[in-house]
Amino acid sequence: MSEQVPQQTPSAPAPDASSGEFRGRVEKLLGDILGLMGFPARLDMKDAADGSLSVALHFEPTPPPGVEVGRRSQVVDSLQFLLNKMLHRPGTERRWVMLGAGSHPEPRQRREPQAAPAQAAAPAAPTQAAPRAAAPAQAAAPAQAKGAQRGAQASAAKAAPAPKAASEGDERSVAVDEDAALKAAVRQLAEKSAGLGRFYAIAAMKLEDRARVLTSVEGVGGVKVTAEGEGRNRRVVFTPDKPAPLPKRSMLPDDDEDDFDA
Repeated sequence: MSEQVPQQTPSAPAPDASSGEFRGRVEKLLGDILGLMGFPARLDMKDAADGSLSVALHFEPTPPPGVEVGRRSQVVDSLQFLLNKMLHRPGTERRWVMLGAGSHPEPRQRREPQAAPAQAAAPAAPTQAAPRAAAPAQAAAPAQAKGAQRGAQASAAKAAPAPKAASEGDERSVAVDEDAALKAAVRQLAEKSAGLGRFYAIAAMKLEDRARVLTSVEGVGGVKVTAEGEGRNRRVVFTPDKPAPLPKRSMLPDDDEDDFDA
């Protein structure tokens, strides 16, 4: 007795090996994700009309919070986004997967290209009233010219640069009272910078305090003290004439070093 082979209709072609493998990957990933979430579900898969794979999630016993049967939710949308990101890797079959809670989701609708905007209407032909309106327009021309001239003068006055305030780079020209404690401290720091060959900087100081520092270090040899930067980042920098390298113990080791010197 010969075995009869059922005929397949053109509307429902038999899934090939790659489609079965893709469904297996979807089932495995969804099962793992839902299991980690603590909300297992029975999966009902079918091929959608647009070529995607539709999956209905039948949660057992109850769906996660915020998920309603037959309605879209942020939880299901996020799960769908994560699943497609994990499936669409280089070298693998790119097929979109759509998820629905308790039922199959509606197929995606393709966006139709928007029609080009309608062209602007052509200007109307001049009528007989145009010559009559020409005379008032010509009479108003001198007044408009005067108004435009006044507007230009006002704009030039606004664009003129305002008088500059005292520049932050004029610390040495600022007259300030001497601060004995500050003078002793900064001179000691300047001598230390010159003796050890180290760079130092003092930040977050007002203009007057930077002026006191620059005045106090005058006469200290082996170091150059300047004000650098702008705005709140302006600082007083001590630069030694003979910089000295840091000791090896003070430097961070390279990435390929396994241990430190004792």
